Amino acid sequence: MFVTALILAAGSSRRLGEPKQLLPYRGTTLLNATIEQVLSFGLDQVLVTVGGAGTEVRDSLEPDGFEIVESVHHTDGCSSSIVSALSAVDERADGLLLFLGDQPNPSQTAVSQLSHAAARGAEAAVCSYRDGVGHPFWFSRAAFADLGQLHGDKAVWKVIESGRWTVEHVPIDAETPLDVDTREDYERLLADGCTDD
Repeated sequence: MFVTALILAAGSSRRLGEPKQLLPYRGTTLLNATIEQVLSFGLDQVLVTVGGAGTEVRDSLEPDGFEIVESVHHTDGCSSSIVSALSAVDERADGLLLFLGDQPNPSQTAVSQLSHAAARGAEAAVCSYRDGVGHPFWFSRAAFADLGQLHGDKAVWKVIESGRWTVEHVPIDAETPLDVDTREDYERLLADGCTDD
């Protein structure tokens, strides 16, 4: 299979009050740490959307092994980033794995289990952690038309819950990796200092 990773990092960080993509983390920035983690999975293509604080964020990146996609309407929520990135997905891709740019510790286990679900023909798949459903998500190419019609924040959840697609829930014996929306989240991330397997 040919799998594209899409890292959503175009947010404006309204709740945090500063670009969370640029927060210091593990000797680099939060976004760079996330990209490095995703690159370690050896996927076929890695796309990173930027938008909020676009120039600063873009200048902080070293685009080696991934492609930057400009999310023109990033203030409309993460759905605009997905829509913007679809045209950059390699035509050979069987589907995409959706990652959050403010969630630097997605696990190899989660990616492997989602990849197995994709290989079994899953139209969509999500991680069922001990404390609930979370990213990364898998969407087959068959779902791209629906993804291309998304509007607003949290819209990707509407695709998952629409009933139009068979969604496989992949059990992951871990807590949902922390994503950073607030200063308190960031402080917890620094305090945990953890990586999931």
